[in-house]
Amino acid sequence: MPGSTQLLSAAQARRPVERALLFAGVWFVVAEADLSSWTFGVPFVLVATIASLRLTPAREWRIRPAGALRYAWFFAHQSVAGGFDVALRAIRPSLPIDPKLVCYRLRIGPEHARVLVADTVSLLPGTLSAGIEEDSLTMHVLDCGLPVEEGTRLVEEHVADLFGIELAEEGGTIGPCEVGSVGTCGIGSEGAR
Repeated sequence: MPGSTQLLSAAQARRPVERALLFAGVWFVVAEADLSSWTFGVPFVLVATIASLRLTPAREWRIRPAGALRYAWFFAHQSVAGGFDVALRAIRPSLPIDPKLVCYRLRIGPEHARVLVADTVSLLPGTLSAGIEEDSLTMHVLDCGLPVEEGTRLVEEHVADLFGIELAEEGGTIGPCEVGSVGTCGIGSEGAR
């Protein structure tokens, strides 16, 4: 297809320009908008752009703008809810605490999306991601009575929407981790696999 080659070359041409503009913006801020600093700034921008292009591979993923807005709203809401939950547990010792390590079988495939799911899960009330191994996310849960499975599914859905990724039909379930093996998930026989 002749059009696909043209799109690829346009994307490749845009990448160095975007990076150069980013580094020029960084220099502008660091130099406090002093125009005389561009004697050093131009070489900095060129070297930083070239190094960045050689050391960082091209992204094979895109962020969807509408998905980014929905994810940002979800992220902000969960940040407040998670902070509120921790504060309540600190000032009200009567709230239940039943800490456990649990494993969630991920439905999302690409590594960059899995890492974002793990990072975002830590915002959910009473959860902290402890590691990812293969298709399982190990989480420390403060109270097993919390809706951790539903919350983690919701995180996966928002991250999938952000990147435009289809979720696998299997997975999305929580099971116990093998005792004494943080980071190594053994989904229980409760039907998780």
